[in-house]
Amino acid sequence: MWRSIACAGLAAAVAGCIGVVAAPAQTGFPNRGITMVVPLPAGGTADILARIAAEQLREELGQNVVVENRPGGAGGLVGTESVFRAAPDGYTILCAPQLTFSIATRLNARMTFDPGAMETVSILASYPSILLVRPDLPVSNPAELIAYAKANPGKLNYGSQGIGQIGHLALELFKIMAGIDMVHVPFRGSAPAITALLAGQIDVLPDLLPATKPHIEAGKMKLIGTAGRERMAAFPNIPPIRETLPGYEADTWMGVVAPPGTPKDIVAKLSDAIGRAFRKPEVHARIAALDVDPRGTTAAEMRDLIRQSAERWAPVVERAKIRTD
Repeated sequence: MWRSIACAGLAAAVAGCIGVVAAPAQTGFPNRGITMVVPLPAGGTADILARIAAEQLREELGQNVVVENRPGGAGGLVGTESVFRAAPDGYTILCAPQLTFSIATRLNARMTFDPGAMETVSILASYPSILLVRPDLPVSNPAELIAYAKANPGKLNYGSQGIGQIGHLALELFKIMAGIDMVHVPFRGSAPAITALLAGQIDVLPDLLPATKPHIEAGKMKLIGTAGRERMAAFPNIPPIRETLPGYEADTWMGVVAPPGTPKDIVAKLSDAIGRAFRKPEVHARIAALDVDPRGTTAAEMRDLIRQSAERWAPVVERAKIRTD
């Protein structure tokens, strides 16, 4: 009898333990702080957008969201890989630019992971590239730049934020569509490229408005074209490049993703929170003041824009033989 009682007690204890192990968690996501990794240096427009998103996620989700800048590697791949290999639980997410997700593996065949396999959450904002020249270059619009380049083949040079960055691709696409030649001078980031244009060391620079607007307004560099579909509100007299080269477009955007395999309900909760926040009039106005277009897309919309980015830029990468490995 004692043996039966003992066995019954042991069975009950084992069953109890199994019940504890198998019981689902009773607390929902998130129940602790979230880390948002930005694979770029602090201070730029991309970093500011990430910090606005983190601030809004804190309000929407009721948990702290900390931004960590982890630059390093071509295109910030060190920080990107750290999130790719993080636990797929929604507590480590990435905020990075467009090309990270669409063509990184085409630029670097030696990559051991594919950022495009990460779970899309939301695009925060988008902004077109712009076409800048030194003030004394005798051109005032894209058509005149093309004519000048054809009259002076190989004599013009252009700077970029680095090999495989959006400025590099934007100008290579411009060269292909216009049938002209310019010498590429890559820099390590936008700041040194801007400094070189200000010093007259380069002739042309494809860049972004937030970092260059003060210099344009001061007359230290000349804005001659924009790469969006519409004219820019800040400079409505500057023509889109597509008016000269039909179909030309070159923009960038900042998007949030989670590690591969992150549960769909967690991804949806993050995406919905960003969408709600970015629809608030005060948040929308704050982002628009940075001279970018606020977005706050769904995960599906972000996947579609990644596809469009790959379709636009992969042929340019191949034709111009652009590699970062």
